[in-house]
Amino acid sequence: MSDHKRRKLSHDATPVQVEDETKTKKERERAIETDTKTETDPEIKTTTFAELGVTDALCEACTALGFKTPTAIQAESIPIALSGKDIIGLAETGSGKTAAFALPILQALLDEPQPMFGLIMAPTRELAYQISQQFEALGSLISVRCVVIVGGMDMVPQAIALAKKPHIIVATPGRLLDHLENTKGFSLRQLKYLVMDEADRLLDLDFGPILDKILQVLPRERKTMLFSATMSTKLDSLTRAALRHPVRVSISTSSYQTVKNLLQQYLFIPHKYKDVYLIHLLHEFAGQTCILFTRTVNETQRLAFLLRALGRSAIPLHGQMNQSARLGALNKFRAGTRDILVATDVAARGLDIPSVDLVLNFDLPPDSKTYVHRVGRTARAGKSGVAISIVTQYDIEIYQRIERALGKKLEEHATERDEVMVFFARVEDARRVAVNEMKNAHEKLKAGGKGKGISGGRAKKGGKRDGMDAEEG
Repeated sequence: MSDHKRRKLSHDATPVQVEDETKTKKERERAIETDTKTETDPEIKTTTFAELGVTDALCEACTALGFKTPTAIQAESIPIALSGKDIIGLAETGSGKTAAFALPILQALLDEPQPMFGLIMAPTRELAYQISQQFEALGSLISVRCVVIVGGMDMVPQAIALAKKPHIIVATPGRLLDHLENTKGFSLRQLKYLVMDEADRLLDLDFGPILDKILQVLPRERKTMLFSATMSTKLDSLTRAALRHPVRVSISTSSYQTVKNLLQQYLFIPHKYKDVYLIHLLHEFAGQTCILFTRTVNETQRLAFLLRALGRSAIPLHGQMNQSARLGALNKFRAGTRDILVATDVAARGLDIPSVDLVLNFDLPPDSKTYVHRVGRTARAGKSGVAISIVTQYDIEIYQRIERALGKKLEEHATERDEVMVFFARVEDARRVAVNEMKNAHEKLKAGGKGKGISGGRAKKGGKRDGMDAEEG
C-alpha cells in the first residue's frame, strides 16, 4: 500500500464492474447458495488485529480506542471478509459486531479509494448514529468521510451531505429509499460493500419490501455482510437474495445465548407494589447506572416523572420523541449526567453504552428474543453486569417462556418485605405527582403541542417513511 493511501483517502471514483450477462440463470441461482458454515467456540485463542491481516493504520486506531485483542466474532469474521467473501455473522449482542465489518471495509477502502464505497443499513436511528461514530473513530487516521441518513431529520441537509460524496453511508432503510427516489444525482451504482446489521430486526419492523427495492438498485458486483444476534427462517429469503456464496460464522450455541459474566435474576411480587419494589431496587443499587425497560410510551413517561419526584436523575427514551430529543437523552446518559434511562424497546437493540451496571425489566418484554437484547445492554466488552426482571402474577406465562428459551432457571433476587415497605409512603406521594404531570403533558398535546410532552420539541418532517424507523413502543 502506498504512503499516499495511508495518509488520506483519494476522492477519485472508479467505475463499477458489471456482472457478466452471459451467466446462465442456473449459475446465478447457484451463486446465492451458502458456501461454508463455520460454527465457532466462543473461546478464541488470544491473537492480535495485525495477525488477522489488519493494516498498521487501522491497528493504530484500534489501539487508540482501547481494542487490545479481537473479540470472538472479530477473530473469525475479519480474515474471511478480507479475503473478499460474503458473510453471515451470528453472535450475541455486545460481542463487537460493528468492528467486525467496519475494519475490513475500511481496509478495502484504503486499497481502492472511492466515494459511496460502503452502505450500512440499521433498523433504528440510534444504532445508525452509533455505527457511524465507530466508523469515524476507526477511520480517523485515514480521513474517512461518513454520513448518517435517518428519518426524523430534515432531508435537505442530508441531500447536501450526500452530494459531497462520502465514503460510508449509514442509513435506516425508509429514509435511504426516500433519497434514492427523490434526491437528484444520488446513486449507489458504485457501491462496493453492503452491510445489514441487526438483520432480523430489519425484517421484524416490516422493512422487507423496502429492502427489496434497495437491493434492486445496488450493483451485483459487491461484497455483502449480514450480521445479527439471532437467525430466523424469515432471514432465509433475504440471505438468498442479497448474498453470494456466504460463509456463515457463528459464535453462539443458542439463538438465546447471553454472555457468561451477566448475572440474571427475577423478583416475584404482587402487581400493586411494582413501583415500591422498583424504588427499593434502585436504592439497593444506588450509585450505579441503570436502564429501566418498560413496554409502553405512557409507562416510560410516568416512571420518569415518578423517579424525578423522588429526586432521582432519570431521563426517558421512546419512539415518539423527536430525533434530537432521543439523541440528547442518550448523550446525557452516556455522559453520566443522568443515572437512569427509562426506555421502551427502542433502546433494546444494538446500543453500546459501556458504563451500564444494571438492567431492570419493569415490564417483561413480549418475546424471549427481545429479553436477550434488553439484558445485553449490560455486561458488555468483558465487563460484568446485573439484569433483574420484575415478575407479577400476570407475567408468569411470559416469564416461563423466557426461561425455556434461555435453557436455564434464573435465581430469585433476595428482598425483605419490611425493608421494601419503608418506601411505601414516599412512593405514593410521588405517584400522585407523576399522575398530575402526566395530565399536564396530555393537556398540552390536546392543546396543539403534538410531539411535545416530557420529551420536548417537535420533529421536523422529512420523508414519507419517517415513521418506519421511529421504532415501536
